[in-house]
Amino acid sequence: MRLMKTFFLAFYLAIKEIVRNKGRFLLVSLVIALITLLVLFIAALGEGLADGNRQYVASLDAELIVFLEKSDYSISSSRLDTNTIRAVRRVEGVADAGPIYTSTSEIVSLEEPLKISMLAAEPDRPGMPPLIEGRTFRGGAASEAVIDEGVALRSGIKVGDEIEIRSTQGTEDEFFYLKVVGLVGKQSYFFQPTIFVPPATWEQMRPQPAADLRDTTPYPNIIAVKLADPAQIELVKERLQVQVSNIEVTDIETTINNIPGYSAQQSTVQTQGAFTLLIGILVIGGFFQIQVLQKVPQIGVLKAIGSSNGAVGLAAVMQIIVVTAIGVAIGGGLTYLFSLGFPPTIPLTFDGPRSLLAVIALLLIGPLGGMVSIIYAVRIEPLKALKLG
Repeated sequence: MRLMKTFFLAFYLAIKEIVRNKGRFLLVSLVIALITLLVLFIAALGEGLADGNRQYVASLDAELIVFLEKSDYSISSSRLDTNTIRAVRRVEGVADAGPIYTSTSEIVSLEEPLKISMLAAEPDRPGMPPLIEGRTFRGGAASEAVIDEGVALRSGIKVGDEIEIRSTQGTEDEFFYLKVVGLVGKQSYFFQPTIFVPPATWEQMRPQPAADLRDTTPYPNIIAVKLADPAQIELVKERLQVQVSNIEVTDIETTINNIPGYSAQQSTVQTQGAFTLLIGILVIGGFFQIQVLQKVPQIGVLKAIGSSNGAVGLAAVMQIIVVTAIGVAIGGGLTYLFSLGFPPTIPLTFDGPRSLLAVIALLLIGPLGGMVSIIYAVRIEPLKALKLG
């Protein structure tokens, strides 16, 4: 019963002061809202940049990735022999394996040319994402392509349209026409939206130096390996490295972390977010410390008439939580409104776990920032506060 009385007294004191000084507390809530806006945008930018770099690799229907030996798990540095695919598929524990071919190109049949990642994979094999519309391309050197939602959103291209691709062959630009026959979900690779073509078509169209023009054999960069039993990942990895020559094998996470610039980019974004949260803690801490210093006599009166340290401290905590929650709610609403106006070319993703962690961290910075003021309020001596001692 006594605990309930303490709680209701603390709640009453906290809300009463906020209502009486609503202008002052609204101002600090708006400051918290701006900090929230900044933190959420940094979190969304980090998630968006990560997606732009890893989206295709992270969504592969595979557990292991096969690289050329000594390529340091770099997709662009790896170029495998065509016989490697058959050798990988014969290894016990491998359910299926699909070659993946990577390059960049440009769609020029638009008002503004669109830079793309041009990938090749075999239909119904690991490496080819599931269709959400249309059909997959035919085999051989078919002049057909499957585009991802990123291409569709940025260009307005849809299934049934014809696109023109520009590619540098030796020292000359050549142009190729492809019919869009299918659509897959967002499969961004190396910060660019993606189109998928048959391997033979990819070999004809990929940008290449003059020395490679006579070789018409497509060589995969990597092979995505789907396991019969994902729990045996280490065992199958060891078998692959023993039974297949001139390769190195790793998992999806390691492959993502070795994408050029990925780790450094994420470390930079996380550092920015951490410093923003630190600024928030200092701002909130400074505001509530000033608040406590201004009401030392009132706290002294409360203690003199019998209010416990628990009630005083709890009132300060509730006040900080309410002000912080209002600020975070305003900031979250502003972030949502601003996000509606951003074009798809800006890499912002608000639906990742990073955004949720950012909101939780923002709700915690209030009590953390106000900790000093709470401790100070609890330690105030009534007689000294009233200048009677």
